[in-house]
Amino acid sequence: MADQCDDDDQLTEDAILHAAITFDDEVKDAIQQVIPVFDSLDKPDFNAVEYINTLFPSEQSLVNIDDVIHQEQRKLKKLDIEILGVVRSDVNGAERGKETLFEAQRTIRELFTKIADIKGKAEKSERMVKEITRDIKQLDNAKRHLTIAITVLNHVRMLVEGVDQLSHLTQRREYKEAAKLLQGVIHVFEHLQRYMDIPQISELAKREDSIKTQLALQIREDFERAFKGPASKLLQQQQLIMEACKILDVLDQKVKSDILSWFVKLQLEEYAILFSEEQDDAWLDKIDKRYTWIKRKLVDFEDKLGKWFPIHWYVGERMCVEFCNQTRRELSKIMSRRVNDIDMKLLLFAVQRTSVFEQLCAKRYPGSTIVTAAAATGITSPLSPTNPFLDPEEEPAASTVPTPRTSTHPFIGVISRCFEPHLNIYIEYQNKSLSELIDRFVSDLKAQSQRKATDESSNILPSCADLFVYYKQCMQQCSQLSNGEPMLQLALTFGKYLKEYAYKVLMTNLPSNSGKSNTSTASLLQSILKEGESWNKLTEYEQWKTCSLLCTAEYCLETTQQLESKLKEKIDPNLNEKVQFGQEIDAFHSVIKCAIEILVHDVENVCEPALTAMTKLQWFNVESVGDQSAYITSICNHLKNNVPIIRENLSASRKYFTQFCIKLVSSFTPRFIGSMLKCKPISEIGAEQLLLDTHSLKTLLLDLPSIGSQVARKAPSSYTRIVLKGMFKAEMILKLIMAPHTSNSSFVDNYAKFLPESDVQELHKVLDMKGIKRADQAAIVEIYKSRNPTAATVQPVRPTNHNSGQESSRIKRLEKLINKITVVN
Repeated sequence: MADQCDDDDQLTEDAILHAAITFDDEVKDAIQQVIPVFDSLDKPDFNAVEYINTLFPSEQSLVNIDDVIHQEQRKLKKLDIEILGVVRSDVNGAERGKETLFEAQRTIRELFTKIADIKGKAEKSERMVKEITRDIKQLDNAKRHLTIAITVLNHVRMLVEGVDQLSHLTQRREYKEAAKLLQGVIHVFEHLQRYMDIPQISELAKREDSIKTQLALQIREDFERAFKGPASKLLQQQQLIMEACKILDVLDQKVKSDILSWFVKLQLEEYAILFSEEQDDAWLDKIDKRYTWIKRKLVDFEDKLGKWFPIHWYVGERMCVEFCNQTRRELSKIMSRRVNDIDMKLLLFAVQRTSVFEQLCAKRYPGSTIVTAAAATGITSPLSPTNPFLDPEEEPAASTVPTPRTSTHPFIGVISRCFEPHLNIYIEYQNKSLSELIDRFVSDLKAQSQRKATDESSNILPSCADLFVYYKQCMQQCSQLSNGEPMLQLALTFGKYLKEYAYKVLMTNLPSNSGKSNTSTASLLQSILKEGESWNKLTEYEQWKTCSLLCTAEYCLETTQQLESKLKEKIDPNLNEKVQFGQEIDAFHSVIKCAIEILVHDVENVCEPALTAMTKLQWFNVESVGDQSAYITSICNHLKNNVPIIRENLSASRKYFTQFCIKLVSSFTPRFIGSMLKCKPISEIGAEQLLLDTHSLKTLLLDLPSIGSQVARKAPSSYTRIVLKGMFKAEMILKLIMAPHTSNSSFVDNYAKFLPESDVQELHKVLDMKGIKRADQAAIVEIYKSRNPTAATVQPVRPTNHNSGQESSRIKRLEKLINKITVVN
């Protein structure tokens, strides 16, 4: 059994050895790169037949078969020898590998032994080094402590000598030397802060504090003696005061601040007496005297005492700041007590003089003391981001407060903010002034009757420019006073009178049917759109006036948007969202739409007689097609006479002239089609004539925006689309009339194809034009309803007057316009 197993294993090994070994393509490529194959016998796709054919390509080559066989046998023997050598070397290599492994293990053991020996020697060396350096470290520590002790002792010695010397200098009032010494003493104490628990050093610190206190009291006495004593002795104290200032720079800042506050109040004692509440000069009408006094006082101080104090103390600025604070407090109290005596003229006078003084201070002083004080107390400076002023580049009007040099200087607003609680007087005054201004605009416009503006280059009424110039002046004035609630109230007042201007000046003065201004805008529109009432053709002046009011409304609309943006820039950011002029802008939009409606209605009604004449022609009796009909010529002449005038009057407002043209064709084209549907019956020749007339009208309408102009301009694409769409429908109706009536079904097919958006009512009218009797129309209508279910719900056509189709559209237009104008009312 064992022999059988050995035989099986031997067979398996033989099978493995003789089995073909296959590799992946990547392995094959790698082998090819390492061992290039030059012999075809080594190729994996070796083919014995091809190889033999290569060796013996013909029968004659078989003569050499013995030589080839001997050559191949030699190759086989050579390969056998090489294989045998490789096998032997492999056996010898295994033996050499074992010897090498044993040698490596022996070498590693020797290496471990050497490493352990080196480690032991290193530890021994380290112990020796520690023993050697231990004494050196002790010596270094002793040296460092000794150096510190010597330094501290030197500092203590210097401190003892300095404190003693400082005490003597203080007693002798030798402030110049004392200032230098005190600064050194303070510096030494900073180095000895860690040793303050030592009694000797603590005692020296107490002596230093006592000397500082003595210096502060002594310098205060020197200041009082110098500035409260006789004027003749003042100059004798100059050197002493200048040296004392150097001591104050070294002492606690509170000492310097207290002395400066005392000095500033001393200089302003006279001001408090001269301008107390009970004095006549304290009232707003004498406010100039306050500023004259302080300017004189500051000049006198700079000439006599300015050099006594260091420049970085800003003593002159401190005097000015204290004056401003006192003035603000006193003005607030006196205005609260005499609020009934304040009027607009007096308030603006006081604000203007105050603003001029603040600008003068801003030019003279940097305002650093205000910023420092505000930062120390946590109080916002008078001109924080919540109190902006006009931009420097804005040009102030003659009657306004001058524009400040810079809108971020701390001095701006330091006094004038006291006027803010009384700005309701300013708002009430502006409200009254604007009301009078609007009334004057109305009366001026009425007085202008039947004559154009003197400035032919612009159709904009000069009153709107006057209004916005006045608004700019008011905004500049108010921005000098406040950017808070008063500015918001002014914005609301602006909005109120913008609507007043849109209604009273513009809307009410649009020409009405009677040629006179109506008192009600709603009645004006009703008069314009009312059916059955005759329309008097607008005169040349009325046409100009309507266009002028339209251009003025456009100017007001654009300027109102700019006004809103400017107010939002200037007002407190917390109130920014409350500045909205949406209703006012809508009011001017309503004026523009109403003016366009009037112009469109006027041009339409001029063409109405021609359309009426069109319906009265006997189209069934037309025998030949000639030139365009007389009614088309009349319409063309009316359009050529009126549209260029309107275009010229709207030359500054091209977009609204385009809008006028669009509205005109949008309204006139259905009107023309409506009149065409009343022409019945029409013969085939008559339909051809009507088609020619329609083409002539379409050509004219396409060129309407540039008609009569020396400069040919292409009409806007939106306008062209409306003309083509409207006139296409007219042409399709006429083509239906011209088409022969072969059967009801084919007619309905053509009708649905030519007029896909039609209805039953229009179908009846087309059938009437075609001359089909009422009795025969029912069958056609039923076929149309069956193929167009949505048209089945339409009520049968009833006899109506010739303007019934226009009535509903006019009513809708009237409703829309009245809804828009309610905003103005």
